[in-house]
Amino acid sequence: MNRPAPAIGFSVNGQAVEVPTAPARRLSEVLRRALGLTGTKVGCDAGDCGACTVLVDGAPVCACLTPVAHVAGRAVETVEGLAAGGEMSRLQEAFLAHGAAQCGICTPGMLMAAAALLRQNHRPDRAAVEEALSGVLCRCTGYAAIIDAVLDAVGNGPAARAPDLGRGGVVGRPLPRLDGAPKVLGTECYGADHLPEGTLEVRAIRSPHAAARFALGDIGAWLKAQREGLMVFTAADIPGENRFGTIPAYADQPALAEGRVRFRGEAVALVAGPAEAIEAADLAAFPVAWEPEAALLSPDEAEAVGAPLLHPGRAGNIVAAGRVCCGDAEVALAQAAHVVEGAVETAFVEHAYIEPEAGVAWMEGETLVIRASTQSPVMDRDDTARVLGLAPERVRVVPCATGGGFGAKLDLSVQPLIGLVALKTGRPARMVWTRPESMAASTKRHPARMRARVGCDGEGRLVGMEFDGVFDTGAYASWGPTVAVRVPVHASGPYRIPNYHATGRGVHTNNPVSGAFRGFGVPQAAILQETLFDRLADAAGIDRLEFRLRNALREGDATVCGQRPGGVGIAACLEALAPRWRAGLAEAEAWNASGGAIRRGVGVASCWYGCGNTAIANPATIRIGITREGRVRLHQGAADIGQGADTVITQIAADALGLPLEAIERVGYDTALTPDCGKTSGSRQTFITGNAALRAGRALRARILALSNAGAEARIAIEPGRILVSEGAVRREIRLADLAEDAQGYVLSAEESYDPPTTPLDENGQGAPYAVYGWGAQMAEVEVDMELGTVRVRRITAAHDVGRAINPLLARGQIEGGIAQGLGLALMEEYIPARTENLHDYLIPTTGDMPEIDTILIEVADPEGPFGAKGLGEHALIPTAPAILNAIRHASGAVLTRLPALPHRVLAAMRAGEAGR
Repeated sequence: MNRPAPAIGFSVNGQAVEVPTAPARRLSEVLRRALGLTGTKVGCDAGDCGACTVLVDGAPVCACLTPVAHVAGRAVETVEGLAAGGEMSRLQEAFLAHGAAQCGICTPGMLMAAAALLRQNHRPDRAAVEEALSGVLCRCTGYAAIIDAVLDAVGNGPAARAPDLGRGGVVGRPLPRLDGAPKVLGTECYGADHLPEGTLEVRAIRSPHAAARFALGDIGAWLKAQREGLMVFTAADIPGENRFGTIPAYADQPALAEGRVRFRGEAVALVAGPAEAIEAADLAAFPVAWEPEAALLSPDEAEAVGAPLLHPGRAGNIVAAGRVCCGDAEVALAQAAHVVEGAVETAFVEHAYIEPEAGVAWMEGETLVIRASTQSPVMDRDDTARVLGLAPERVRVVPCATGGGFGAKLDLSVQPLIGLVALKTGRPARMVWTRPESMAASTKRHPARMRARVGCDGEGRLVGMEFDGVFDTGAYASWGPTVAVRVPVHASGPYRIPNYHATGRGVHTNNPVSGAFRGFGVPQAAILQETLFDRLADAAGIDRLEFRLRNALREGDATVCGQRPGGVGIAACLEALAPRWRAGLAEAEAWNASGGAIRRGVGVASCWYGCGNTAIANPATIRIGITREGRVRLHQGAADIGQGADTVITQIAADALGLPLEAIERVGYDTALTPDCGKTSGSRQTFITGNAALRAGRALRARILALSNAGAEARIAIEPGRILVSEGAVRREIRLADLAEDAQGYVLSAEESYDPPTTPLDENGQGAPYAVYGWGAQMAEVEVDMELGTVRVRRITAAHDVGRAINPLLARGQIEGGIAQGLGLALMEEYIPARTENLHDYLIPTTGDMPEIDTILIEVADPEGPFGAKGLGEHALIPTAPAILNAIRHASGAVLTRLPALPHRVLAAMRAGEAGR
């Protein structure tokens, strides 16, 4: 006979509660499930990420590590308690004003840690804030805005810049994000937060082997030994086509493996049931017999003659290859005055978003509804429908807030699994991955093995380059074909190179699946290309910044693909760095002259990045409508994963219409309500969906002006039941009740699409792969301990050409966050299967790792972008790692050939450099 759990009493946000629960239950679970306070987030259940930080008697604790018995009779405070009477606290207001919440998943933890600090120290300095927040991880912001917000909240730091809304529109204004209030209030709903009545919990049985055959045993007998109510689902239960993939032509990944697994962590079965039955289940005893096979753990093994095929029926283990060729690189290099060559290897890099994969599915009549974290709602719908044998219109994807994505949440994760359970049982089904599960089963940045040669003439003009890159795409294709094609286009960097030959290929192995991670292989290529250019500048005896300026693409120049893009801003970015470059070199020289084990160095690197898909269709569609009551609704399905698409696209639509921002209601994201805006990837949303919003807004404005017989400069105002159009002293009224409603319930509406004008690449990679490019350059200042090999980044100066900064506040946030991820790529991040599958052993930058960041926004308008705007998300990360590596070489002489630049590798490279002199 089960005894009822004892009731444990404590107060939450000033209210007394009593919860019948086991004393050892995690406080985070009690707050979230028993009390419905989902503002407290769970990112690791191990005390590593700090997202679950709450206050107990005023002191910050990790709720995931705190047994509920520990708070008996004590006072607990959560993020929901910070807003008194529903009004934001000064701290929450500062977070919103500074853009300190991007995806928002870490924001409750940050706020609670900051609140505890400010109660103890009413005027903390920056160092005190960094220390207080060091236990809470953020993957989006780079921490600078968060620290500024905490300091501003007590009047001891920079105040947020107030947007000037006195004249003109809202494009170009640093407005707080429109979806920011729920993030700082703790009311935002993420994948693990929605729990319908009667929901079944779902767990996956995953492979412990990288390569194995398997057979399922007596599932019935196992179920009998478990608590009542459990169900098991396998590949045999999948009613549709058991494969998915981000690129339809390469879709090769099963939702549940059938007889064979190709990577460690692959799912072979699902167990579903009520929460209490799932918690009691002995999943380790699930009946599956494994027959391990020899695993191919490197591209070399996979490309070897006679290597077993990961996917039988294919010609080999190469998933895709790309090539760009112009001129004769071999001859040019043979005749060059100076030539350098080198090789670099990079590691698997984990996305490490603070929100693990999560979602819930349920049936509404004949329609399967899925609410999950995603970057690609329509692709989720179509792929899930295929797996489950449903027509796409029978699947509705309603994305929740996404707690970080960076590319990995483009691929399906929980969607077909919870969809299968909901479809088979008719009950809601919920799945929340653990942190180790997320790190084992989600996609990674492609490890790369790259070689290149580059040469210049006696005046330092680039004459030729050869590049070859091999990218480990893991067990399934994911975005491997995109990486193979995109890298050869970009491996030249934003420079004039008349003779160029670059190849890239993605290779299947039994390693984790490699997918999209902020750059699609371009950051890896830039590491080799930019570090070689530094060495080539030295060989030619030219200042390294000057060398880049001398070779930078200018307006009218041809790229290595033969394209002549507009809005070329790389020279402006490099020139913006020049004052700090000269000062930094002088400071480093003076420091190093004094001797000592700590030496300083300065490095620079550039980037360019094509916005959107490579040389294929890439459309987005926006709908705007006006109801009979006078409400203006913007239907936009571009997933906002923290980058600010919701806000930026609404700003563009508002100015296109000629209306104030507050006049527009946002509808989305929902595949039943919003047109397809495409995937949030490739730095495409501001440019592509922004253009669709611009077109739709202008089209609707034109309809209004035509109805009122007004000219293009007329002013529009919308009031309940009517539109007022003013032209000088003339004022006209459009009565909305006089207009007929369309099928969507609008009396006036416009729907417009935009697809970038690109052309396919020929066999030599010649063509117009992208309609718009973003440009950037960064300068890193570092200190290297010559005895320990440790590296500290002191400052990053980042100049990025955004064409037009639709929202400077959000643009700065993207740059700071990209720099944090680039710093991790350079110095600390290395995912090793089965060894670094938590946020304790896998290191990402904390507040203490981040340097001072000086952001310079450059605006060289692009003729194709909305209001001249270009994309930014990927660009911000690309130059950071090579700039840091170039600064390390400048300080110590170390030429790193294996990343990340861990201390032992820096020391080894220093010794190799000394031996080679």
